[in-house]
Amino acid sequence: MRLPYGGVAAIFAATVLSGCAMAGTGERVPLVAGTDAPVIIPGGPGDAGRTATPGERLGESEARVTAADVRFAENMVPHHRQALEMAALVPSRSSSQELRRLAERITAAQRPEITAMTSWLRSVGRVPRGHDDHTVPPDRMNRLRAARGAAFDDLFLNLMITHHEAAVEMAARQLREGADRVMLATAEDVVSGQGVEIARMRELLATWASRRS
Repeated sequence: MRLPYGGVAAIFAATVLSGCAMAGTGERVPLVAGTDAPVIIPGGPGDAGRTATPGERLGESEARVTAADVRFAENMVPHHRQALEMAALVPSRSSSQELRRLAERITAAQRPEITAMTSWLRSVGRVPRGHDDHTVPPDRMNRLRAARGAAFDDLFLNLMITHHEAAVEMAARQLREGADRVMLATAEDVVSGQGVEIARMRELLATWASRRS
């Protein structure tokens, strides 16, 4: 991983922050190398780079942390957690390999983002919220847990499409109102990645409906 940052994953790895700037104060947030992943500092022309020492200050964020940034992270963490809870139901309830692969992709994409956003929130003095996202209400979650086979597959896709659409809406608001580059990069990933998954899930529903007709 190299600085300057070449994508969301690189930004996440470098932004294990030191927590000395509170969100909403207008202060720039220092970027400090963490221990989760190596951060490579490029050398001068013709020189080799070096690995940053954990705790080494790498500079400051290019944008100020705002209330919009905090709101996005605080809402998206429990939202992602509910998506992981739904995805975890797939292996024991569905025989569709397509749906299993989709659930694996959702988990692989959203679990690291939860970790990164949780660390980011702590760095700006906020305590991450619990599992209180109700995009999919408890009664529909119970229906999903009870379903099996084709009934589960259809219900899962319909609920996850709704869930993804809510995430895209939250991310679009962050892109309009936010300022922190890590949260903006996260929002961009949500819009692009989950937009693709929404299209794929709709295709699966249409394909399955055609097979059954």
